[in-house]
Amino acid sequence: MTLRRARVVTLNAALGPLDYRVPEGMAVEPGSVVVAPLGPRQLLGVAWEAERLPTNEVPDSRLRPLAGVVAVRPIAVPLRRLCEWTADYYLAPLASVLRMVLPSSAALDGPRQLTEYRPTGHAPDRLTPQREKALAALEGRQGTIRELADHAGVSDAVLRGLVNAGALEAVTVDADRPLACPDPEFAPPDLNDDQREAAASLALAVGNGFDPVLLDGVTGSGKTEVYFEAIAECLRQGKQALVLLPEIALTEPFLKRFEARFGCAPVAWHSDLRSSQRRRAWRGIASGEATVTVGARSALFLPYPNLGLIVVDEAHEPSFKQEDGVQYHARDTAVMRARFEGIPVILSTATPPIESRHMVELGRYREVALPVRFAGASLPNIAAIDLTQDPPPRGRWLAPQLVSEMQANLDRGEQSLLFLNRRGFAPLTLCRHCGHRFQCPNCTAWMVEHRLMHRLACHHCGHVMPPPKACPECGEEDSLVACGPGVERIADEVTELFPEARTAIVTSDTIWSPLRAAEFVGAMEAGAIDVVVGTQLVTKGYHFPNLTLVGVVDADLGLAGGDLRAAERSFQQIQQVAGRAGRGDKPGRVYVQTHDPDAPVIAALVKGDAAGFYAAETEARREAAMPPFGRLAAIVVSAEDSSEAEAVARRIGHAAPGVDGMAVFGPAPAPLAMLRGRHRQRLLVHARRSLDVQDVIRDWLAALDWSSKVRVSVDVDPYSFI
Repeated sequence: MTLRRARVVTLNAALGPLDYRVPEGMAVEPGSVVVAPLGPRQLLGVAWEAERLPTNEVPDSRLRPLAGVVAVRPIAVPLRRLCEWTADYYLAPLASVLRMVLPSSAALDGPRQLTEYRPTGHAPDRLTPQREKALAALEGRQGTIRELADHAGVSDAVLRGLVNAGALEAVTVDADRPLACPDPEFAPPDLNDDQREAAASLALAVGNGFDPVLLDGVTGSGKTEVYFEAIAECLRQGKQALVLLPEIALTEPFLKRFEARFGCAPVAWHSDLRSSQRRRAWRGIASGEATVTVGARSALFLPYPNLGLIVVDEAHEPSFKQEDGVQYHARDTAVMRARFEGIPVILSTATPPIESRHMVELGRYREVALPVRFAGASLPNIAAIDLTQDPPPRGRWLAPQLVSEMQANLDRGEQSLLFLNRRGFAPLTLCRHCGHRFQCPNCTAWMVEHRLMHRLACHHCGHVMPPPKACPECGEEDSLVACGPGVERIADEVTELFPEARTAIVTSDTIWSPLRAAEFVGAMEAGAIDVVVGTQLVTKGYHFPNLTLVGVVDADLGLAGGDLRAAERSFQQIQQVAGRAGRGDKPGRVYVQTHDPDAPVIAALVKGDAAGFYAAETEARREAAMPPFGRLAAIVVSAEDSSEAEAVARRIGHAAPGVDGMAVFGPAPAPLAMLRGRHRQRLLVHARRSLDVQDVIRDWLAALDWSSKVRVSVDVDPYSFI
């Protein structure tokens, strides 16, 4: 349908839909990517069906003509419907959702070559601190000057100086080089009976309409190999497949497994891509040339013209929930994209969340189970270490029993993993003389000591400072003391206990890119690491057959606070990290350090009673009418002036509508009362499941106004309660 008058959604969230005249000879249809004039500027936008976006009608005589149409495929109907649904459900501007569809304006240009830079290995004659910092950060990286400067935290001028000094060299990159095509027949796997049956069921779903499937398999059961067969069938049918992963650090291990099965790597999409890689990936996806894409949650909104399958791996992961901007949940939004596209979606996990289990019970999702590990490997034994009965020595964090097991593992030449979901050396630094605690100046959060990098850091806003020699409060020197353990402190303890052991720390501070993840995997597989000390980053996706011992340093850590999913999340996390042990022919052991071995989460893990734990947790949610049996939405008000934030929050609270089946709690200061220099107030909306809470909140807030200095955001189905 060619339009003579076009309703356009620009990528500017402050603007509503705008009408334009389509000049003679210009072909525009709903979904066309267009260039729209606005004052002296030209904005990218997408032509939309006028009847779906009502606005004030403007006479034809007053319409400005469109400046042009971008030479890419129009955004297809299913993706336009997904954008509308996402904007409506998560109360976000449609323009903000469209920015995820068109994230790279450079990708819309025609074929071209780019100039990028990489280190030569030559040290410049004049090595300033800034140059030294840049070269250390850029080891093994390549990109434009702007990208490299952002990564290294230095100015463009520093890098241009390194180019002139011969420490960086220019490389010409073909921005539209051909993409490899995965071969579904390259290396078919040798599956066991359970896997073959599951793979056949998933492959049969491809090409047969909308079919949401929960692939529920224990750790080490071969879920990836099973859903690879659905991808193979998708390729045979000439369609595109999308695999979503929760962490970019998991991308590199996944790419290796994919290449072994299909003969080449898929197209990757994540925040660590260079602009040239991002441009090439987007154009390949939009043209249909990219047949398989693996990426982070944002890959869900890319314009696949022939999508045949979506896989959400580690579908229980809370990191699939976007916490700023458009606050969507990629797992739920993936199901909706599959529904609009009329294709199957596979939610793969060893620890399905209660929401997904409930959908299976209602008959809305189909379940495919893999109850046993591949190749006869057995699930590890889990035992609790009661820290009230078997405490570590003073100043230590590992109980004697766990230390003894680690020694036995080292003697046998087997690998061990210690899990503590706390980055850095210590979560709190204080002065032993006056008690001063180091707090972030921008947030109500303690500064975390990172001893490896010699700095104190805020994990919420990124503020960093060097550890001072003297207390800023009382002036006493050498009086600062670290309180509590982080992974770096545990690694130090391991080094003291086992000086010969080769130890690796695995956190987002050390594994910040797929390349770093690949180096870690290579070292583990080569046997170059004896003990891994890591955060939640090591709980998912990795397969190390010689890793036979897992120690959970503090199993009680995730159970504190008012998060309704705290118990479930702790159970999932510990079960996932336990699943790293004994994945080969050697049996695995897991030791969980706790001060409360009788807590329901710990007791269920030790007994292996996942069904009992989930049944009790589900019933507790049902009785409290909490998700998935009720609805939650958070309203967060923030401002640089605390009184402004409080005043607006109170006005919103006083204006709350009296709706049957809905309660509003607050306002109250958020647990993280200041974030990035802004004071925060929260209100929580709790409603019955059947209530259209989005319409209620939309009308409620539309009747109010507030200063432009105040921000009000709505988080539908919140996962974070800070």
